[in-house]
Amino acid sequence: MNSGRSFCFRDWMAHRNSGILCHVTSLPSRFGVGDFGPGAFAFADFLQQAGQRCWQVLPLSPVNGGAGDSPYSGYSAFAGNFLFISPEELVRKGWLRRKDLEGAPDFPTDRVDYDQVRTWKKGLLDHAFDLALPRLRSLERFSAFRKQCRSWIEEYALFAALKEYFNGQPWYQWPDSIRMRDPEAVESWREKLSYAVFREIFFQFLFYEQWETLKAYCNELDIRIMGDIPIYVSLDSCDVWSRPELFELDRQRRPVYVAGAPPDYFSKTGQLWGNPVYDWKRQSEEGFAWWVDRIRHAMVCFDMVRLDHFRGFAAYWQVPAGEKTAENGVWIPGPGRHLFDTLVREVGELPLIAEDLGMITEDVRELMSRYGFPGMRVLQFAFDGEFAANEYLPHNFEHNTVVYTGTHDNNTVSAWFARELDDQGRELVRRYIGASGKRDREHIAESMLRLAMASVAGLCIVPLQDVPGIHGQRMNTPGKSGGNWAWRVRRQDLCEDVATALSEMAEVYGRTG
Repeated sequence: MNSGRSFCFRDWMAHRNSGILCHVTSLPSRFGVGDFGPGAFAFADFLQQAGQRCWQVLPLSPVNGGAGDSPYSGYSAFAGNFLFISPEELVRKGWLRRKDLEGAPDFPTDRVDYDQVRTWKKGLLDHAFDLALPRLRSLERFSAFRKQCRSWIEEYALFAALKEYFNGQPWYQWPDSIRMRDPEAVESWREKLSYAVFREIFFQFLFYEQWETLKAYCNELDIRIMGDIPIYVSLDSCDVWSRPELFELDRQRRPVYVAGAPPDYFSKTGQLWGNPVYDWKRQSEEGFAWWVDRIRHAMVCFDMVRLDHFRGFAAYWQVPAGEKTAENGVWIPGPGRHLFDTLVREVGELPLIAEDLGMITEDVRELMSRYGFPGMRVLQFAFDGEFAANEYLPHNFEHNTVVYTGTHDNNTVSAWFARELDDQGRELVRRYIGASGKRDREHIAESMLRLAMASVAGLCIVPLQDVPGIHGQRMNTPGKSGGNWAWRVRRQDLCEDVATALSEMAEVYGRTG
């Protein structure tokens, strides 16, 4: 994997740019889910034609079907999701034969059926591994990849092989010896599952080889990739299983405390996320080595990164494990500048965007200001409360800001306006954008996009579903257990007329970089 670190985020943010938020799963593909194949390259071409300079993706981690296939509940902070491996690219690279793609299921084109896709693609990749095995150990670029990723690849491959062997059970339900990582048990299982372990390493090699090619293509088109790092990792992840000492766990490797958010206006009992919290004292004693590796890895994969729940680095809400709600939590100081000073020293420039949504305190603002991290402003949050003083209204922005019409957790703009705003909120929107009556309902997505584009914010990001002319549905409904993360764009919607309209808008509002 090559870093391509000639890009300077600070200089780039000094100009005016715009881009689109679209997770890889949402791209067109004839194999049931968006991947790193022709649909992704065509989307990059669409972005260039549309005058867009940034493509924001959600986390690319392997997802947990038991957690609703959320990219924020992945099995690893380092590994990639094998669903994104393109079958066409495997044929092009000689890993598969064209006939191997014949007989693929008739997948739906508008939504992802994760179970169906997972079953079919896993079988296809297993076949590719069997074909590759005779020549794999002597393949120089495979050996180089394995060496470059040695800090995480071997443990993740063993974790994934064990997952498969135990029929998807979470690691904390495995037999005690391997759950507790008895050294003899670890080596015994590594030998017993050596074929499956090697196969998982091959899958990761394919993932990163294809991602590197796609990212390089985007960069050649002057399009920069924004990744996404969740602050926490899942309990059922390789990270917690392989490095339990970095988390607040008891002697049986069960969480002592879990993460969440305190009660507020939106939730009387708070939010109970359930992720194990970090043992920041231990992490500090190790020089934050795990975080250094995580950020360094992200800097290779992406040009810039959105850091989710940034306020948790200043202080985080910690809830005793076993609580039914987040009400009995307490605020605990986070690592703050000690972590970020270390990251600057070890990694260099930090092209990070701080997700600073919600109730943000002065210590969070000071941390962002110290390192020059841009914050986020979401227009859907602008039309309630003290109207003129609302920090999400464009006249209150500063340049070092990323403005969104909405995020992956928001409804589409048109649905938000029609169903989620009350009459007073809709009237505030009309007054602010200078529209009234039927026309504002028909053109609300375009009006909100123009509002974002015209703002002083250095970067404007619009979810693909909010692009005028795209007929989309929301990506995620927080608190809803199923049916999320499945929306896919229709190939015909990424058309020249839509691209031309976006390009003209970017030019009018000076967002051509």
